[in-house]
Amino acid sequence: MNVIFFGPPAAGKGTQAKIIQEKYGLRQLSTGDMLREEVSSGTELGIKAKKLMDQGKLVPDHVVIDMIAKRIDSPECAKGVIFDGFPRTVAQAEALDKILAERGKKIDIVMELEVDQNKIVERMKKRAAEEGRNDDTVEALKTRLHLYNDYSAKVLPYYRAQGPVPKINGNQPIDSVTVQIEEVLQPEAVKTTGHARQ
Repeated sequence: MNVIFFGPPAAGKGTQAKIIQEKYGLRQLSTGDMLREEVSSGTELGIKAKKLMDQGKLVPDHVVIDMIAKRIDSPECAKGVIFDGFPRTVAQAEALDKILAERGKKIDIVMELEVDQNKIVERMKKRAAEEGRNDDTVEALKTRLHLYNDYSAKVLPYYRAQGPVPKINGNQPIDSVTVQIEEVLQPEAVKTTGHARQ
């Protein structure tokens, strides 16, 4: 079962992805984390990515897609993956569909976590205080919100054209959000594995 979580920064995608990863045996794939791992491991992909990042350039789609293809083929992703923060362009979405199709797989569920902007700012301030994240400033958040709104306005219609994209109310407590997500996942989990999660 392959799942995509859409949602603005601080919507709780990462938190929910980790919960679902534990419960269903899926693997959370965050392209940002993967890039950092490739760079620190000194792989060929990592060397390419580091050179671009050092120049302040975005890592091109084909490098990101190669990285995802490599990870999808690993044993840890055998039960499926949760894409968190990817794809960000229609070209990436099309490339992702292609590499999955080549492996006899597809995106099974796309869902969108919706959170009020005021709630996002509150969460960001709390996270900054707890984790000391330098990127959690109001200015940085506004930039990231703008980027998310821009790319989601293009990519979400691509997936809506293929089927329903359920909306999840991310304003609720973590447990309540997880329940909503599981209501969407359970039927697909039964279909793809033959049984519901115990």
